Amino acid sequence: MKGHKTLYLRLLYYVKPYGRIFALALAGTAVAAITEPLVAALIKPLLDGSFVEKDPYLIRMMPLWLVGVFIVRGIAAFIGSLGMEWIAHRVVMDLRNALFARLLALPTRYFDDHSAGTLLSRLTYDVNQVLTATTQALVALVRDGLAVTGLLGWMLYLNWKLSLLAFLIAPGIATIMRVISQRLRRLSRELQDLMGELTHAIDEVLQGHRVIKIFGAQAYERQRFNRINNRVRQRNLKLAAASEGSGPLVQLLAIIALGAMIYFASLQSAAHQITVGGFVSLFGAMAMLLAPIKRLTKVNEQLQRGLAAAETIFALLDEPPEPDRGAGTIGRARGAVSFRDLSHRYRPEGPDVLEGLNLEVQPGETVALVGPSGSGKTTLMSLLPRFYEPHGGDILLDGVPIRELQLAELRANIAYVSQDIVLFNDTVAANIAYGAGFQANDADLVRAAENAHAMEFIRQLPQGLQTLIGENGARLSGGQRQRLAIARALLKNAPILILDEALSLIHISEPTRPY
Repeated sequence: MKGHKTLYLRLLYYVKPYGRIFALALAGTAVAAITEPLVAALIKPLLDGSFVEKDPYLIRMMPLWLVGVFIVRGIAAFIGSLGMEWIAHRVVMDLRNALFARLLALPTRYFDDHSAGTLLSRLTYDVNQVLTATTQALVALVRDGLAVTGLLGWMLYLNWKLSLLAFLIAPGIATIMRVISQRLRRLSRELQDLMGELTHAIDEVLQGHRVIKIFGAQAYERQRFNRINNRVRQRNLKLAAASEGSGPLVQLLAIIALGAMIYFASLQSAAHQITVGGFVSLFGAMAMLLAPIKRLTKVNEQLQRGLAAAETIFALLDEPPEPDRGAGTIGRARGAVSFRDLSHRYRPEGPDVLEGLNLEVQPGETVALVGPSGSGKTTLMSLLPRFYEPHGGDILLDGVPIRELQLAELRANIAYVSQDIVLFNDTVAANIAYGAGFQANDADLVRAAENAHAMEFIRQLPQGLQTLIGENGARLSGGQRQRLAIARALLKNAPILILDEALSLIHISEPTRPY
């Protein structure tokens, strides 16, 4: 329970900036809840005063009071619900922004260890589950909690002896809710993990559709997806069974208490210890308890789903960002790079990918690293921008250990074209301008494209530099994609340019020059 409270308090921290609207929404919800016992309270004077005592004042005023109560109830409920929805969607937006910002700050190794589908599920499915915990659950807890409290209070006021029967079911309800809550939380966690697997399976098919087609793996992928999808269905069914099962059990206890109250109230009525209006008002209040109690049992599912999602969301938000312990600045470097006794392995228990490497690169010098696959060429190129931290040795830039430099300072001096070309679903111009932080003018873009020998095909595109190239440059050839990536790197005009097999798809008969 302590963990539940901590999670909910942390969620409410995101509500804090919208405190005034939150207070207004809570007030509206509270007013709407108060009208529940008020309706039950009006039944007594309606029957005793209007029908039994024939009071002319009550005969005139009771209809107006009833209409007024329901008008106030409708307006208050509208304000409460709309206010909570507004806050919930703001909280979801803030959480998504925070998650996205954290993803941008996470180290490369985190992405090596977690699938894209799982991370996508955190930003989509899990955040949407939090929406239920911050709106429907909270509204129901406030509205129905106050309604139950008010109705019980009115019942105690009318006849405290009979009303005590309602409290006898409280331990049973608490036991049911505790057992169901534990199961709901566990099933919700399992469902979130499965949704991550489902998203990952979809992402792999979208990314690898050509491989799937050429190797005829459609049937295999369908079966794999169906297995995961069926497990999602099964978990949803178990979740629904756990949620729906609590409602009838709680209602059964309430009906037993209601039956006992009716029996003893009938005995009191026969002994003239309770009026007709008091009996009907008491019975009505007890009957009105059933709906909010049922909703409170249903809200438990929403709350457990939201809290389970909040656990995974906050776990991601609590992941440490990429270490940036360097405090040094270097401005624009000359470009002298030294690798001294450099060693690296990707896992503590794994083999060394690099061991005792020494290399000196002077400013303006072009160095080609040649070796078989797996010999550590890409690893070496990944250590220079500090995508990974070496296990041993040092890398120096202009004589300064790169670990002593701020990451932004270090990476500002490096342009990088990887063997896995990454382009964005935008225009040609926007993809090239990425290298200058989108600050370049058209002349700069054209110059970079010409130096990368990309302008020839760019001029042939329908809108030239303003042509949309599709996801990851899907509308371009492999060589064209590589030339755009090279143009982007050249536009950055950094002292160090890393080309990691960046010319592998460019035909040897095409014009080339050293970059």
